[in-house]
Amino acid sequence: MFFLLTEHTPSPSHQKRDFNADAATWDENPGRVRMAHDVARAILGTVQPGPDMDVLDFGCGTGLLTLALQPHVRTITAVDSSQGMLDVLDAKIRARSLTNVRTRLVDLDRGDELPGPFDLAVSSMTFHHIRDVGMLLDRIAGVLKPAGRIAVADLDSDEGKFHDSDEGVFHPGFDRCVMMKSFEAAGFSSVRNRTAAIIQKPGPSGEMRTFTVFLMTAEKKE
Repeated sequence: MFFLLTEHTPSPSHQKRDFNADAATWDENPGRVRMAHDVARAILGTVQPGPDMDVLDFGCGTGLLTLALQPHVRTITAVDSSQGMLDVLDAKIRARSLTNVRTRLVDLDRGDELPGPFDLAVSSMTFHHIRDVGMLLDRIAGVLKPAGRIAVADLDSDEGKFHDSDEGVFHPGFDRCVMMKSFEAAGFSSVRNRTAAIIQKPGPSGEMRTFTVFLMTAEKKE
């Protein structure tokens, strides 16, 4: 599926992005909304979360993935480092009278801890904003139950062409083989990947560029 949606080696000059200013208009990008739905569809088809599962959504933003998975699971805890994003999600939760979704402000750079334990951890388009991906995978593995699952969606290597600005972007997408090794180093097994979404985005000269989003899944070793 193609849709419109309007990444660089980590560098000390790159600053962490403040997403609070973007929160109010985040869902106005139809490509972003569709991508979240495509990722959710891939997760549902691959991991098959069920009504007995407690789920962590890391880097939930305004909850596009959270709310797509919510009807299928027992509980889902949505964590993000942006209070502005969580405020938007909290408003959606109240409007829909949802009882199995809760939000949590978590900033790992500030020393916050992830809640847990969970049967499944998911994350979409967040890992390229994380300086130390190995550390994050270790943290997630630490809050998963034995044999818990992980499902991460993010950009394939894009030569730094996807984002219009480097602000808050610490990785120019990811090589799937390298990412698989990172999963294994964090104690995950049965690592698999698939393409979850295909994005078309105009370049500086107006030419259309194609980017792919992978979904990588694995199981925590018991």
